[in-house]
Order: sequence, then C-alpha cells, then structure tokens
Amino acid sequence: MGGIGMGYWILIGGIALVSWLVSNQLKQKFKKYSQIHLRNGMSGKEIAEKMLADNGITDVEVISVKGQLTDHYNPANKTVNLSESVYSQRNAAAAAVAAHECGHAVQHAQAYSALKLRSALVPVVSVTSGMSQWLVIGGLILGAAAGAGFGYYIAIAGLVFMSFATLFSFITLPVEYDASNRALAWLKGKNMLTPEEYKGSEDALKWAARTYLVAAIGALASLLYWAMQVFGGRD
Repeated sequence: MGGIGMGYWILIGGIALVSWLVSNQLKQKFKKYSQIHLRNGMSGKEIAEKMLADNGITDVEVISVKGQLTDHYNPANKTVNLSESVYSQRNAAAAAVAAHECGHAVQHAQAYSALKLRSALVPVVSVTSGMSQWLVIGGLILGAAAGAGFGYYIAIAGLVFMSFATLFSFITLPVEYDASNRALAWLKGKNMLTPEEYKGSEDALKWAARTYLVAAIGALASLLYWAMQVFGGRD
C-alpha cells in the first residue's frame, strides 16, 4: 500500500494545486468585477427577478443566503438563493451570478435533460460518494490487487460508487455552461449591461465554469488511478 499511497497523494496534490489556482483566480475576478457598478443601478435581486419574469417564470422566489459564493438554485423548493453580497450589490459580478442562477431556474422550467439527469443522481451520489474510496482501499487491503475473491469485489463496488460521482461531475459541466450561456444571452439580448459590464460578467462566469471543469477532471483522474490499482495488480 506504500506505493499506492505515494502515487495517490501526488495525484491529489496536483489536482488540489490546480483547483486552488483556479479558485483563487475566480475570487480575484469577482473582486475586480465587483468594482464595475451597473449603470442601470439594479441589484442582483432585481436582475434575477427581471430575468425570471422575462422567461415567464412566476413560481420561483429569489432569496438571500449567508456566505460568499454560496449562490445556487434549489429545484426542490424553487428558490434562487443569492449570497448576501450578490443579492444586494449593483455590479457586473452580482449581475453575472444572479443571471446564472436564474439560468438554472429556466432549465428547470423547460425540463432541460442534463439538469433532470443531474437531479436524479443527487440522492445516489450523496449516499455513495462518501464510502467509495474507503471500499476501494478496504478491498485492496483484503487482497484485491491479487484478484482474491471477496476483497476484489468490495473494491469493484467502490469503483462503481466512485463512477457515479465522476459521472455527476461531468453531467454538471453542460448544466453549468448552459446556465451561463442562457444568462449571457439574456443580459445581452435585453441590453441589461453596457459593453464593459457585459465583458466583466462574461469573464466572471468563464472562471466560475472552470472550477467545475477542474473538479470533473480531478474526479476522473482519481477514478482511473484507483481502477489501475485494482485491475493493474491482476495477472
């Protein structure tokens, strides 16, 4: 297990570094575009409510939640949850986030297939993701690398569980990119922003999407690594 441990920590360390760099860049971008105040004077809440109304959505509520970058759309209770700064502030970053989260509400209203699939996977992933790695490691300890019976099948179960989380990460990509595309198309089509404001919003959403891309690549790399440990040791 010593070799497995070293290789794994190198992999995890590399992914964590890239993730930190992208996340740090995202925070810098949001800080920068928070300084670009909207000429139309609308808050994130007002931007969100207008985008919902323009898309004929009347059963979704826009609410404020604590924290930073905690913005999300909840399909279960149909709420667009905006972090306190996004909810109340009137800048390019807030406009981008508010419109993006409303993009998810539009996806939900239009039964966007990737969103439906991701929502269906949520309960599965919430159960399997926490135990998948432990099952693989436990299986390897019990002799999976030698293809020895019970341990091998435990490791296989762990890999199957891990594959659900990886699939979830990749299904998340089109959901997030599509929400951003819907947001930007609406912001541009309705002339909500000046060219400078729009450019800032577009760049902010581009970096937000990259965090999901890094997460998906990391999940796949981890799955492939453990699959190699399980199958690579078999004759």
